[in-house]
Amino acid sequence: MHKIDKQFSRLVEIMSILRGENGCPWDREQSHKSLRQHLLEEAYEVIETIDKERYDELAGELGDLLLQVVFHAQMASEEGRFDIHDVIQEINEKLIRRHPHVFGDAEINSAEEQVTHWEQLKLTHEGKKSAIDGVPKQLPALLRAFRMQKKASTVGFDWPDVEPVWHKVAEEFEELGEACTKSDEKKIEEEFGDLLFSLVNLSRFLKVNPEDALRMTIEKFYSRFRQVEQEFGKQGKAMRGATLEEMDEVWDRIKKEET
Repeated sequence: MHKIDKQFSRLVEIMSILRGENGCPWDREQSHKSLRQHLLEEAYEVIETIDKERYDELAGELGDLLLQVVFHAQMASEEGRFDIHDVIQEINEKLIRRHPHVFGDAEINSAEEQVTHWEQLKLTHEGKKSAIDGVPKQLPALLRAFRMQKKASTVGFDWPDVEPVWHKVAEEFEELGEACTKSDEKKIEEEFGDLLFSLVNLSRFLKVNPEDALRMTIEKFYSRFRQVEQEFGKQGKAMRGATLEEMDEVWDRIKKEET
């Protein structure tokens, strides 16, 4: 523990020097707003490292993400708002408060019960006005829908089982088809959104995170498409001049080789 404290203190000291009078011009020019994209990028790089199971790189990527926290805390300290110690104290108190079954006398026997208890605590003790508050608008749409539905379920606003969810997906698919038949562009967009939302609902019952699932599929498509390009390149052919049947044939062969 002493080693961790020493290394962390050194990180905070380095950040303070970089932001100081004789520090780095780039670091000194940054603000909370200018660092927003960097924070997102570092978080996504951590996710990509985990997705690709490059665990030998994970410590470095987590360090980059931690730097963003220390950076924001340093700027806040300079503004007289709070410092890194306040950040750590806040999360320590929150972890204890939200785990009364570990640090108190409450009885919670499953992860699902814990999530429900967590959301109820937010409503009763942390000033949340709605059960679905606290889902950032900046989240990717699929993930935001997933988190919002999950929060709503903690107060009982949910289907009893997966069967009616399947029916809802079929219903939304049919309504999208009707909108397409009428060529109503506004209605098509609305119904397409409803279908996606119902599929996100289905993902919860199937224990699948829709954002993770779509990200994996995108990566799979990227890998296979690049292989198709390479295959045509080896043959000295351009994909643009090939027929769809020719491209499908190469695609199917690559897909079979993967399995």
